[in-house]
Amino acid sequence: MIWATLGGVTIGLALLIRHLIQWWPGLKPLQSAPLRYAGALLPFLAAWCYGALAILTVGGLIGWFADTALWITNWLGDVALVWGVGGQAGVASRGTAYLPLTQTGGAIVLLMTVALVVASKKSARGGDLKSGAWCGFCLGSSAGIAGFAAVPLAQAANTIGATVYGAIA
Repeated sequence: MIWATLGGVTIGLALLIRHLIQWWPGLKPLQSAPLRYAGALLPFLAAWCYGALAILTVGGLIGWFADTALWITNWLGDVALVWGVGGQAGVASRGTAYLPLTQTGGAIVLLMTVALVVASKKSARGGDLKSGAWCGFCLGSSAGIAGFAAVPLAQAANTIGATVYGAIA
């Protein structure tokens, strides 16, 4: 598992900010139809949850892909910090919020991967799904609030997996 650097977290937050700015309908439309506009955030949020879970996978193709995406993002973000604003790069997380997925929790992540891949190809919201997953990769292992969200997500995936696969066995 690769930990997020300051640059990786910065890019993750930039993805989040970009999405929220593009989504923002204005105060009056949001007050007149809050469910409609809040529902427009659901694809990004669901994909973010997937990304945060995928970065917790220990191995396999999904874990490798998530780690590689985070590694590239860390590198790009660190370069942007050093060369863009004259800052310094550094590790932004230490994995204190890390909770491994159980075998059945990993199976749920695999099912979520299938759903995300198919939905990103078929849905008009494919861009939201891809950027949400990327944002989840970046922020899922951070030491801040987003990293702490990964713990309940992992617990939920483990519990759902135990329930689903326990009922089948």
